[in-house]
Amino acid sequence: MTVMSSTRFPNDSTEPDHFILPDLVGHCTFPLTYHPNGDAIAAQSVRWLDQMCPELTPKKRKALYGLQAGELTAQCYPYSITEDRLRVVSDFMNYLFHLDNISDGMMTHDTERLADTVMNALWYPHEYNPTHTPGKEQPDEEINAGKIARDYWARCIQEAGPGVQARFKESLSFFFEAVHKQAQDRDADIIPDIESYIDVRRDTSGCKPVFDLMEYALGIDLPDYVVEHPVIKALNQGTNDLVTWSNDIFSYNVEQARGDTHNMVVILMKYHNHTLQSAIDYVGGLCRETINTFIENKTKVPSWGPEVDKDVAGYVHGLQEWIVGSLHWSFQTKRYFQDRGAEVKRTRYVKLLPLKAEAGSVPLPVSAPTKEAGLFAKFETKEAPSTPSGFEFYKNIFWSLFRVIRSSFFSWN
Repeated sequence: MTVMSSTRFPNDSTEPDHFILPDLVGHCTFPLTYHPNGDAIAAQSVRWLDQMCPELTPKKRKALYGLQAGELTAQCYPYSITEDRLRVVSDFMNYLFHLDNISDGMMTHDTERLADTVMNALWYPHEYNPTHTPGKEQPDEEINAGKIARDYWARCIQEAGPGVQARFKESLSFFFEAVHKQAQDRDADIIPDIESYIDVRRDTSGCKPVFDLMEYALGIDLPDYVVEHPVIKALNQGTNDLVTWSNDIFSYNVEQARGDTHNMVVILMKYHNHTLQSAIDYVGGLCRETINTFIENKTKVPSWGPEVDKDVAGYVHGLQEWIVGSLHWSFQTKRYFQDRGAEVKRTRYVKLLPLKAEAGSVPLPVSAPTKEAGLFAKFETKEAPSTPSGFEFYKNIFWSLFRVIRSSFFSWN
């Protein structure tokens, strides 16, 4: 076994050079839609962020246009929404990926400063109001991330309801708290246990504020008793999990090349005796179960009267659009498979990228965290096979779903 294999792929007898994606697109039978003016709005939106970020290097500017965040928005929000609202949501999607890019590699104190700047813009949308609180002092000149946030948010709140605004600000604050936690782990070379990872990943995904904007896009403001209903929360969280965990699969190759360990595939290899391929298959199984349970939970949505039911139906349909739209977009964007997205979508074959020199080796834990010992240990073997048996594979999926994420998959009467 090579040194590289022992650090990156501890349970593979030889260092793999590729992996096979699960067929999640084939499993998801929801119809794919696209806003009739999606291309035009996407072009406007990406130019907006480009103009707002003159400091971008040529490489980052090329990546911005290859991202196709506006096209993702056009696929994930109902095609009936107005162009103005589609544009605001598209701007936020571009901005969210921009935040993700600039926060990657940040030290802990940098993520705190970024969070304070952006949240300041949301609380004071019409003018910069720097805080002078000791330890939280902000500069007299607002940094660019705050200016961009204020630009889109000032347009959003013109039509967003009070409930939507409150939920969005809360969700974005959770996003920054999770990014901060991720930075702390990165600074300390910590790879979290599976339970801790899921808790943080549901916020670092950015799905929560994005789903809040579904209400804004539709021109609705759901009552709190609807948003907090267990079935609606399960549908929301299930969509978040599908988008997040499928992204862990699709983004794994580029992330492993730069030494990023904030990924479920890495955790399964480090702590649960999975090979690279069995970890990919395992996460794929979770994604399929999530889609199946989303379909089941749709049938459990209660009635709150004709007017509220109409709004709820639109919101749930929007979540469905996110499931199918994000899966297809993952092969359209150049973020994960560069120019080979269509080929990878067809063959599901992913050639591993070499580890970048500056990335170094992924650290091995001194010992596995005790928190996860009771979740997966009894299903692990001392010598993990290159591919798990069908029985063991689905047994693992069932018990991990039941014990770790059962709140997403509750059966409602």
